[in-house]
Amino acid sequence: MYKVRIQPQWTLENSDGVGLSSPLVDLLLAVRATGSLAAAARQAGVSYRYAWGRLQDAQAVFGQPLLRMSRGRGASLTAIGERLVWADSRIAARLSPLLDSLATELEAELERTVGAHARPLRVHASHGFGVETLRRAMAASDVALDLKYRSPDDALAALRTGACDIAGLHLPIGTLEAPLFAHYRPRLDLDADRVIHLAMRRQGLVLAAGNPLGIGTLQDLERPDIRVIHRQPGSGTRLLFETMLASHGIAFDRIRACDVEELTHAAVAAYVASGLADVGFALEPPARRYGLDFHPLVTEHYFFLCHNDVLESGRLRGLLDLLRSEGFRHELGLLPGYDPSRCGQVQTLPDAFAAARP
Repeated sequence: MYKVRIQPQWTLENSDGVGLSSPLVDLLLAVRATGSLAAAARQAGVSYRYAWGRLQDAQAVFGQPLLRMSRGRGASLTAIGERLVWADSRIAARLSPLLDSLATELEAELERTVGAHARPLRVHASHGFGVETLRRAMAASDVALDLKYRSPDDALAALRTGACDIAGLHLPIGTLEAPLFAHYRPRLDLDADRVIHLAMRRQGLVLAAGNPLGIGTLQDLERPDIRVIHRQPGSGTRLLFETMLASHGIAFDRIRACDVEELTHAAVAAYVASGLADVGFALEPPARRYGLDFHPLVTEHYFFLCHNDVLESGRLRGLLDLLRSEGFRHELGLLPGYDPSRCGQVQTLPDAFAAARP
């Protein structure tokens, strides 16, 4: 099998065309982690002189320093240094899932052209950390995969037209299951579709560290001093969030939203961590990654849907073996807020969800 890796990179120049050198952000991240420019240089694998030179270049670009240097007290980032670090985090959070999806498409094209492997398993799924864990595990196991990150609606449409073999969806546990299931019901086959469970996972409010604004409920989001970063329309999380608001009698347009809408859970968390928003609705792992507070509001099933013919054809045997393996379940369970106890279990829709029963 072939492995394609695509990493996001960015450049920045001032009006005179003077730009920043490429390892600068890594150096700033190391300074933040170590509190020392000398230690940061060692961590980044460069000399102190080189690191100092790159910081001087950056100061020429911005007209102000990126570090505060204190004799005997180490180094810390200035406001512009922090902004560069969070800009890099937002770029990676927004683009990495798209680039990972493109990488698997290129891998699949190479396999079809020159490889001797069987046709890759075609998966259309909304992005999540469980799916990302599965992508890495399948790559490590040399299981051919053609993964495209799509909204649940688009994934279901692809499943119904035969453009993919399995589609990733998520449904909340509890009273919100029925309205969300009703949204997808016209594109479901209650007799022939099969549910392959991946994990139960928590979604909730992603908040600044220490929750300085005291946000604890959905009603708090109506306060005029609260800035909320939303997911994009059409995403499963946006649909879930709007349904939750409606169940609490909260009008979506009464919330003070930021000017942008993000494409991933990690991008929502990075936006809050950068100070550009006070709260977002997302999964727990990126909140923990960025040192943010997380207030859980709902647990949901993330699962794959396939037609029974695909299941009985044996094409999913490698996937099911992986999902049921102790090693994969262990990796999945390490994700904050993820419960892998039903991972790999196969059910009919009525057996899996009460909303599917007559």
